[in-house]
Amino acid sequence: MAVVNGVVGNNTHRKLDVEEFRGFALSDEYAPLVFVNGADAKSAQMFTLAHELAHIWLGKSALTDTGLTVQPSQEIEAWCDRVAAEFLVPAEELSMCWPKVRHEESPFKSIARRFKVSPIVAGRRALDLHLVSRETFFSFYEEYIAKELHRRKGQGGGDFYNNQNTRVGERFAIQVILAAKGGRVSFKEAYDLTGLRGGLFQEYANRLGVTLP
Repeated sequence: MAVVNGVVGNNTHRKLDVEEFRGFALSDEYAPLVFVNGADAKSAQMFTLAHELAHIWLGKSALTDTGLTVQPSQEIEAWCDRVAAEFLVPAEELSMCWPKVRHEESPFKSIARRFKVSPIVAGRRALDLHLVSRETFFSFYEEYIAKELHRRKGQGGGDFYNNQNTRVGERFAIQVILAAKGGRVSFKEAYDLTGLRGGLFQEYANRLGVTLP
């Protein structure tokens, strides 16, 4: 299961601090889980998702507290960073296309379009492969993140129930709702697990195609 949330439960006044963690992975043979801190910039979330997925492949649970600008010190974290980078932007393909885009006004954006990743991930990959200097990458990084955070502040919160699918995981939510409907868990437990109560819980169930009595 993959879950993305930037607040504690549904409390928009209690945001998750990106400085504390960016994601975590819980390795389990039956139900592995990846959590991505939704308060982070969108450009960083994709890399975190791939990084945590690498932890699942490795079979090692972990909490990730570094981002695209930090070189991790632990061997496993460094390995997962390399896997995520290669998964998103294969080194051989990037090296082949770099001569064609390096002199463009926005080479990182060109790479991003080609590999369907964010310009930040593209830029960091170019840095790791020594195609650009650290000064070039970090100058771009700081400017890009500042613009992205400013843009996010001006956006609305989106559809509440669609956000709920991301926050708790649609598959997980359906199983909890079905368990409550079948009497395998109490509705109080279902409320606690989904973070919804009463009418909100019932409407969420309806949107997921589950009719409650």
